Amino acid sequence: MTTVNRPPVSHHHPQTASLRDGTSRLRPRRSCLAVPGSNPRFLEKAQGLPADQVFLDLEDACAPLAKPEARHTIVKFLNEGDWTGKTRVVRVNDWTTEWTYRDVVTVVEGAGQNLDCIMLPKVQDAQQVVALDLLLTQIEKTMGFEVGRIGIEAQIENAQGLNNVNEIAQASPRLETIIFGPADFMASINMKSLVVGEQPPGYPADAYHYILMKILMAARANNLQAIDGPYLQIRNVDGFREVAGRAAALGFDGKWVLHPGQVDAANEVFSPSQEDYDHAELILDAYEYYTSEAGGKKGSAMLGDEMIDEASRKMALVIAGKGRAAGMQRTSKFEIPEA
Repeated sequence: MTTVNRPPVSHHHPQTASLRDGTSRLRPRRSCLAVPGSNPRFLEKAQGLPADQVFLDLEDACAPLAKPEARHTIVKFLNEGDWTGKTRVVRVNDWTTEWTYRDVVTVVEGAGQNLDCIMLPKVQDAQQVVALDLLLTQIEKTMGFEVGRIGIEAQIENAQGLNNVNEIAQASPRLETIIFGPADFMASINMKSLVVGEQPPGYPADAYHYILMKILMAARANNLQAIDGPYLQIRNVDGFREVAGRAAALGFDGKWVLHPGQVDAANEVFSPSQEDYDHAELILDAYEYYTSEAGGKKGSAMLGDEMIDEASRKMALVIAGKGRAAGMQRTSKFEIPEA
């Protein structure tokens, strides 16, 4: 989890921008668990799983005839369930459908105080995010909720969305994450594969590298989190680890999980190793000491056989931030060298 200061946001609603402190929306999202909003049994079970985020789904996981009732089921579980320690998200339907506004109004009016974010799927341009922001602001004012508190997660699922991802990432101060939606994306570009998240046959390199990097650059340029989408072979945990590992190596913050068996794997893959976490904390402590009066006000110094400087500190902050967000504990400490 990166902790960075967000630049000032120019936006239609200054009241939402004023609520932003730069880091308030950077929550742990190593594992983002999808739960059908129409399935009370799954909604009950999800509360006990160690996922960082749970999103209750009104879109693809809900049949059209089940959506109206699912809205009320989600409201009930948000208000009455125990979601302690989890980021609570609802995925509504996309703006090209007839369901979106009613999804948002019913869920936010009914359970806005127990909701962290709305996830908007199939985002194709910035105006779709602005429209959701405006609707949320109207509901918050009507209900007397804190204006701007509920965040937005934008899911990129087709070529147009990817082409516009930079503008989408700047569309609202409510934005928290940019998410890759591989299944719809693969269909939208006619990719030659039926296995979501796996490499298509006949292409020797990583077919998703450009997509993931473009999403990551848009997210990081706007201090948002970048989340990888689902891996549908839910019983193939080794395959999940491999795909998740690629996204984690690039710098993604987390990945969707569709099955309880994927949760622990995601939490592990998107957390630093104990060795890397300890090393990052040592760098931060050592750099703080050596740049201080007591440490000689040095711009760079040696930590064992390694030279550390301001760039080292910035890199260490990223790893240490991810470790702290994951609740990791240090197993070593910095010793001030003897004079």
